[in-house]
Amino acid sequence: MRSQLVLIIAAAAALAGGSAVADPVSVEVLAKPQEQMKFEFADGSKHFVLAARREGVAEGSGVFAGATITEIGWHDVNPPLWGDPQGYFQVTAENGDVAVLRWWVKAVFTKGEGGLALSNNGVWQLVSGTGQFADKRGVGTLVIKPRGGPTLFILEGEVGDKA
Repeated sequence: MRSQLVLIIAAAAALAGGSAVADPVSVEVLAKPQEQMKFEFADGSKHFVLAARREGVAEGSGVFAGATITEIGWHDVNPPLWGDPQGYFQVTAENGDVAVLRWWVKAVFTKGEGGLALSNNGVWQLVSGTGQFADKRGVGTLVIKPRGGPTLFILEGEVGDKA
C-alpha cells in the first residue's frame, strides 16, 4: 500500500508540475447497491468483508461529470479497529467512453457523539480507458460516506494527458 501511495503522489506531482494542462475533477456519486455479498467471521469480532457492486451518476465538474460510475469494491473492515477498502470505479461517459479508476481507502474509527465515527479517506488513480480517456492519466482523493443504503463517493483530483 505504501508504494502505491508513493506512486500516486508522484503522479499527482507530475500532473501538477508538467507542461500539459490537467483538468480538475470534482464529483459526488450517490451509488446504489446492485450486488453485495457480506462475509462475517465467527471469532466474536465485528470483522467483515463486503464485496459490492454499486452504481450512480457523477454530479459535479470535470471529465467525469454526468458519467455513470460503477463501483466494484472489496471492503475489509474490522470496527472499531480498522478498515482497508479498495476496488475499482468504471466511469462510463454519456458517449460510451470508459475510464477505469483504481482506488484505496483507510477507514479510521473514532469516538463520536452517537457512538463510533467513521472516516474513510483515500486516493484514486486513472489506470486505463477508451476513447477520450485512452491517453489520459489521473489521480486524486476519495472520501466514502456510507449511508445505510446508497453510499456517497466524493472524488477530487486531476486528469491530464499521458507523458
